[in-house]
Amino acid sequence: MSKLTREEYEAKRQARLDRWRALATKADTQSAGAWQTAHNMASVIPFGQPILVGHHSEKRDRNYRARIDNQHRKGYELHQKAEYYRSRIEAAEKNTTVFSDDPAAEEKLADKIQRLEERQALMKAANKLVRKNDLEGLADLGFSEAVISGLFTKDFAGRLGFPDYLITNNGANIRRLKERVQIIQAHANDETTEKEISGIRIIDNAEDSRLQIFFKGKPSEEVRKDLKSSGFRWSPSNGCWQAYRGNHSNYKAEQIINKHYGSVS
Repeated sequence: MSKLTREEYEAKRQARLDRWRALATKADTQSAGAWQTAHNMASVIPFGQPILVGHHSEKRDRNYRARIDNQHRKGYELHQKAEYYRSRIEAAEKNTTVFSDDPAAEEKLADKIQRLEERQALMKAANKLVRKNDLEGLADLGFSEAVISGLFTKDFAGRLGFPDYLITNNGANIRRLKERVQIIQAHANDETTEKEISGIRIIDNAEDSRLQIFFKGKPSEEVRKDLKSSGFRWSPSNGCWQAYRGNHSNYKAEQIINKHYGSVS
């Protein structure tokens, strides 16, 4: 299997968003239907009419009102389901995280690194000028009067300029992103591999950067609990449980299968 192109990756991402939108719309429609059903059912009961305890209609009336409650509950649960998918869509659209399976990951990470390095250089240069009390130099760097004033205002620790922790944290982010680039480059030529343990397929999917487990049927609650605690999540579109690729995921997958389905042959 070949790596996804940038266009294929974006198309796959868009298809996922479209699927979530369709699911949200479907849940909204079903929710409205359930609430309308509950309203129609309740409308035949005279306003304020209590259950006639001891009357021959008591059991039938209680069952009818229980069905109304069930429709209300169903409507609420479907509304919550629609909200869940909308929240996923919103989070995905706002997310600026660069994922390793993105064909443009190196390029995007390089852009981030460049911006952070420029920020690092700017903060260090500004601090030198603050120590020299060089307001004109700060203006030449592009800082506004308000920002310059802020740089000469002592913080809670009595510091001027950009505090050391900002520069330290920014430097740590630069190193972290550079390490990610090295990891991506090291795995650029990885190929998808597959193995089977106790009749369960494990695919190390290099194209999607996921380790995928394909069970024969729905695994037990105990298995699902272990999968979730180990970082695996159910992927409806792929029909499998999956996590990000790596030695840890491989180890956890085999450990869970050995525990619940027997040892590796």
